[in-house]
Amino acid sequence: MDTEKTALVLGATGGVGGAIAAALLGKGWTVRGLARNMEAARRSGASRIEWVGGDAMNRADVMRAAQGVSTIVHAVNPPGYKNWGKLVLPMIDNTIAAARTVGARVVLPGTVYNFDPARTPVLSETSPQNPKSHKGRIRVELEARLERAAPEVESLILRAGDFFGPGARSSWFTQAMVAQGKPVRRIVNVARGPGHTWAYLPDLAEAFALLLEHPENLRPFERAQFEGVYDGSGTIMIEAIERQVGRKLPVHRFPWWAMSLVAPFGGFPREAAEIADVWRHPMRMDNTRLVELLGAEPRTPLDTAMHESLVAMGCMEDGPAPFAGPNLTLSH
Repeated sequence: MDTEKTALVLGATGGVGGAIAAALLGKGWTVRGLARNMEAARRSGASRIEWVGGDAMNRADVMRAAQGVSTIVHAVNPPGYKNWGKLVLPMIDNTIAAARTVGARVVLPGTVYNFDPARTPVLSETSPQNPKSHKGRIRVELEARLERAAPEVESLILRAGDFFGPGARSSWFTQAMVAQGKPVRRIVNVARGPGHTWAYLPDLAEAFALLLEHPENLRPFERAQFEGVYDGSGTIMIEAIERQVGRKLPVHRFPWWAMSLVAPFGGFPREAAEIADVWRHPMRMDNTRLVELLGAEPRTPLDTAMHESLVAMGCMEDGPAPFAGPNLTLSH
């Protein structure tokens, strides 16, 4: 086994972790996954992943699973996002401890919650982190622990916007914007203004895999941004959906007012209200560092990406995407 191309993916049964695992497998990596439920993991369809039983919240399990790997992808969250605030930091501590023991690099999919969108319209690797939410403050500390562990423990953070695409199950696109499992009859516009950033998950996963193909180019503590699709007008994603459906659709606004009203009762409304500013203010990713490292950001034409997304969601039959002329979202 080539330990230089062996990765442990924590969260391999999830959307982001599963996509990164698939991208690494496609480049000849050996991928190991840690799973609480081995039977469910094997049923997930990821037959080429070497599954190991264990829990990312148990340090001994992570240590055992990490033996012989060069990379640990930390794409895991507590089950059902319960006790998120209490468990996220101990989980990254387990990953750092395992990486230190085996000499592996930690890879983390970053979020925008570390920033105040009203003050940071463009995010780069040097942008000051000034979160407004409790979740954002935890994410800042999570990244700070990786930074403090370097250079002894090397790490890579690639930050992206909201996910869409095959595998992006727990996302605003799949859970709010478009209803899964049936033809698209209407669109829910989550954005409260123009300027939102989206990441097509297969492209993001490919970027992770390409970066890890040349670890010698990475800094001991590396941060980069994935630009993805920047919806500067607030209509780009809506129009892309309509091109696939072949007609104009009713567009309804997401009930942010209701989220604020019932937020005190907890659950999804509280989580949504806490990050509402991300949808109110424009935020764009500066991918300068990513382009320095890769030459170009992986970029599937938007019409193709949208077609694959809707097919994966069961919203339309598979087949060639209709031609819609030049894609204007491909600039780096």
